[in-house]
Amino acid sequence: MAAASPLDPDVVLWSVPAEERGDRPLLVLLHGYGSHEGDLFGLVPHLPSAFVVAAVRAPLAPRFPMPGYSWFTIDGVESRDHGEVIASTEAVWDWVDEVRGDAASVGLLGFSQGGVIALQMLRMRPRGAAFAVNLAGYAFPEPHPGDAELAEVRPPVFWGRGARDEVIPPRFVDHTAQWLPGHVELSGRVYPNLAHSVSEEELGDVRVFLEKQLAKRAG
Repeated sequence: MAAASPLDPDVVLWSVPAEERGDRPLLVLLHGYGSHEGDLFGLVPHLPSAFVVAAVRAPLAPRFPMPGYSWFTIDGVESRDHGEVIASTEAVWDWVDEVRGDAASVGLLGFSQGGVIALQMLRMRPRGAAFAVNLAGYAFPEPHPGDAELAEVRPPVFWGRGARDEVIPPRFVDHTAQWLPGHVELSGRVYPNLAHSVSEEELGDVRVFLEKQLAKRAG
């Protein structure tokens, strides 16, 4: 298995300074392949302000000439490096353990590769995160020892994807559609005119989902 590379704490983008975080719930943003922490951080104005939002940078550099950073290596259309998926997932959890402080809960929101990591984090620690949002991502097809416990805990997951997404291989989408209902409390939507991206309509649905999670904690 690949060794976990620590996340760089100096590049994390926070929605509020440390002195204002207290016990507010933490929402971790996980960007996609070839991107960076600033990408999803632009979503902050569309998310409930009750969250402390932190956007992290993936630990790997994609293969030349792809810019930015990645969570795991992609070789061709179908191949994914499972060892790097596990290593990156461990790295994010290690970072969360260091920074969460008094946070009331931890939530996850990932796009594409980041969505894979968000779901993998639930599989690694089924009781570690309150929920996950998976945008244009998928559940990695390799079984994980935590899957059985995850199926018992069934944390809430929102899965949004575009019907015109030609980036994610169909077999990964099909696997995710079959796998998620048996392991999580699933909600989500397929957006007919959306490609491999995020739309305002989808962001509206994500906000509703996040507000429901806040209401659960408050209730």
